[in-house]
Amino acid sequence: MASIKPHKGKWRVFIFKAGVRKTKVFDIKSKAVSWALKIEADIEETGHGAIPNKTFGELLQRYAEDVSPAKRGAKWEVTRIRAVKLDPVAAVKLQELDAPHFAAWRDRRLKVVTAGTVLREWNLLSSACNKALDEWHWLRINPMSRVKRPAEVAPRDRLITDEEIKRLQFVLGDDMATIPGRVGVAMQFALETGMRLGEITSLMWEDVKAEQQYCKVLKGKTGAAKRDVPLSAKAISLLKTIGTDTGLVFALSATQVGSAFQKAKKLAGIEGVHFHDTRANAITMLAKKVGILDLARIIGHKDLAMLQVYYRESAQDIAKKL
Repeated sequence: MASIKPHKGKWRVFIFKAGVRKTKVFDIKSKAVSWALKIEADIEETGHGAIPNKTFGELLQRYAEDVSPAKRGAKWEVTRIRAVKLDPVAAVKLQELDAPHFAAWRDRRLKVVTAGTVLREWNLLSSACNKALDEWHWLRINPMSRVKRPAEVAPRDRLITDEEIKRLQFVLGDDMATIPGRVGVAMQFALETGMRLGEITSLMWEDVKAEQQYCKVLKGKTGAAKRDVPLSAKAISLLKTIGTDTGLVFALSATQVGSAFQKAKKLAGIEGVHFHDTRANAITMLAKKVGILDLARIIGHKDLAMLQVYYRESAQDIAKKL
C-alpha cells in the first residue's frame, strides 16, 4: 500500500510494491491518492510500473551507453544503433510500441540490405527489448517476439582458393612498414590460426608465447584468457617477420584491414571473398590434422555444430578419402 506523507507544504507519495519503488510529490493530496492508486493497479496488472514516456530511440541509446560497452562487439553495436535511430521505429513511444512497428522496420530493411544483415540487427534490437523488459521495466512485453523473423540465410560455402591467396598476397605485399603489407601478413596468419579479425588486431606481443608455440586470445575488456591458440611453424615464421616485440603485434585496426582488403580484392580481380573467410580456410585445413574436440578448442566454439558453418571441404574432396 502506498504511503502518503506531508512534505514541505505538499504531499509525497512512496510506493514499494512487487519490487518496484516509485515516489512523486503533489500539491494536492487527492492527486497524490489518485496517482498512487493508478500506479499500484498498473503494477498488479503488469508486474511492474507504468511504461515511461520515452521513445524506442531513447531505449536504444540507453542500451548503447549501459550495455554495449561491456561487449566485444561494442563498436559494431553502437554504430548499428546509431543507424536504427534514423529509422521511423526510433520515434515511436514505448507505450505505443508494438509488433506492427517492427514488422514495418523489417520490411523496410529487407528492401535495402540482405536478410543476413537484418537478422544481425534483429538480434541486437531484440536483446535491447529484453533488457528493457526484464531489468529496466520500460516494456511490458518484447514486441519483436510476435513478429516473424526473416528466413535464416544459408551458410556460406566459399573458400579462398590457393590462386586467389597468391593474387591477394602479391597485391598486398609483405612490407611491414605499410598498412597493406601488415594486412598481407595478418591474412597469412589468419589462414594458419583461424583467429577472428578482432582477435588478430587486438593481439599483444605479451600474449605471444613463441617458444611454447601458442598465443593467448583474451576475452573483451576483462583481460581474462579466452583460449590458447597453437602456432604452426609458418605462423611463428610470420611473427618473426614483423620486426617488433612490444605493443600490438600487427598494429592494425579492423577498419584498416577491411579497407586494404577491399582494395586488394579489386586490384586482384577477385569477387565474393571476405577476410573472415580465412577462418573457414583455416578450420577446413586444421580439420585434416586434429580431432574435432581439439579443433573446437582451437577455434573457440563451445557448440560443435558451429564448426559445420566454417568447415567447407567439398563433397568431391571428402569422397577421395573414402
